[in-house]
Amino acid sequence: MGASAMPPVAHAQTARVWRLDGPARSGESAIAPGTPYAPGVGGYESDGALSLPLPEGNWRITLDLGSDKSAGQTTVKAENRRLMVLNAATARGQSVTRRFIVHVHNAGLGAVPENAPGGDHVRLRPDQASQRNWDDRLTLEFLGTPAVRSVTIEPAQGPTIFLVGDSMVADHPREPTASWGQILPLMLDDTVAVANYAESGATLKSFLADLRLDKVLSLIKPGDYLFIQFGHNDQKAQWPQTYAEAGTTYRAYLNAYIAEARRRGANPVLVTSPERRNFDARGRIIPSLGDYPAVMREMAAQMHIPLIDLNRASITLYEALKPDRAPAMFNDEGRDKTHYNAWGAWMSARVIADGIRAAIPALAPHITSAPFDPARPENVAIPPSALVSSQRPLGN
Repeated sequence: MGASAMPPVAHAQTARVWRLDGPARSGESAIAPGTPYAPGVGGYESDGALSLPLPEGNWRITLDLGSDKSAGQTTVKAENRRLMVLNAATARGQSVTRRFIVHVHNAGLGAVPENAPGGDHVRLRPDQASQRNWDDRLTLEFLGTPAVRSVTIEPAQGPTIFLVGDSMVADHPREPTASWGQILPLMLDDTVAVANYAESGATLKSFLADLRLDKVLSLIKPGDYLFIQFGHNDQKAQWPQTYAEAGTTYRAYLNAYIAEARRRGANPVLVTSPERRNFDARGRIIPSLGDYPAVMREMAAQMHIPLIDLNRASITLYEALKPDRAPAMFNDEGRDKTHYNAWGAWMSARVIADGIRAAIPALAPHITSAPFDPARPENVAIPPSALVSSQRPLGN
């Protein structure tokens, strides 16, 4: 049995159900194991991930986990490896429900008025255009020893957290690089969406030039949040077209992002950039980000904007692990001193979740993770995705 045709879910429609463990029931569509993806129908990608046709928007996903044949332990990642469910255990014959919201987007911006500057789509590199974050479908990876009976999809309302930033925030399509932006969805309940538009190598200037901010602003609505984390690449004077000096242009561009969010009734949130892992002879981190974190702290205080100080927390975390253990939370088996692997991304996301709990009262009730002390690092086992690359992120 293959996949039975069904039109993509539209916002005006009610919930749709895709059955994965057998024949379709009334009102459902069935996709048999191994059925190749077909546009408008759905199916499995070459790496085993499930893809379903879905337009841009926020979608509540309800999974019926379990199997009548065996026990299972299911981890779920969406699109470019966004962590949604971690190690959900089911006994043989048991059914367990898990719900979460996935933000699906494409590069479209709509038509540009005649003679107006701009563009009708986000400016993507060739390798980005085919990534799961930008295609015409929802992709779900089922990892571990997965047991999934069905997938139900329906439109989701509620606040959206939009993320803008660089590689320390972005959704990385391949193992082992990871960021807090990919882990944060797991730490929120099923009433809040995370829309990650961050990109490796990005700066405040390039994010504007590539029309990524325009894309975010075309979707953001009153009551949403704009989390802003830049600095790692903005500080690079050797990149003259995108360099932003901390006390002048960096501050000015941050002001513009903040103003655009507020003009639309959205809530800006500033996140200081995590440090690079450079220890001195005493086991202390050597600061590498200049005045950029201090400028962001100062602006947050002056403009009454919530601040999540990932910079200070990252220093505490690295120094708690010490020079011998800290490399284990970084990409490329620790040879990369900037970018995280899944463990590092997990702990930085825990810092972000705690920062939300402390600084944003309206979002605090939606945090599902326990409090985290970066001075006491914690272990976690996240099943890896199938796609792997040894290439480091842009801007490394």
